[in-house]
Amino acid sequence: MSIVFLYVTLKDNQLVPPCGIRQNYGGVYALKIQESAENYLETILMLGREKPYVRSIDIANELNFSKPSVSVAMKNLRENGYILVDEHGYITLTAAGQSIADTMYERHTMLSNWLIYLGVDARTAAEDACRMEHVLSADTFEAIKRHITQGHELPEDI
Repeated sequence: MSIVFLYVTLKDNQLVPPCGIRQNYGGVYALKIQESAENYLETILMLGREKPYVRSIDIANELNFSKPSVSVAMKNLRENGYILVDEHGYITLTAAGQSIADTMYERHTMLSNWLIYLGVDARTAAEDACRMEHVLSADTFEAIKRHITQGHELPEDI
């Protein structure tokens, strides 16, 4: 599968990417990657916090995906510079992959906890946060984060 980016040409002949293509990942601006890639990177981050190393089979088990599907995704992430895979099949995040994973994890954690605080049950909050974390702009997320932490709805260390 390949992704085609279409650009809009403004009347001054300046090329502008369509809405949602550029994304701020923790201060690093990059072309917006697919939601599934963000999920894989976040999963690698979370598994890496629990295990001494992460392999494709660990990701497949965690996400309940087939091993061939995960292998294709890991190949794409590797070719795009988001992960490294060593001779043992151990997967690590590159700086670019780490930045995206950290951004997604922070969003997921903050939004899940906020939704639970608002009275949403934990499972629904986690599922909704998983969808929300991918579509919010950096500015919108930072505004929500300020509201939550400065409004004392949640502790600042979440």
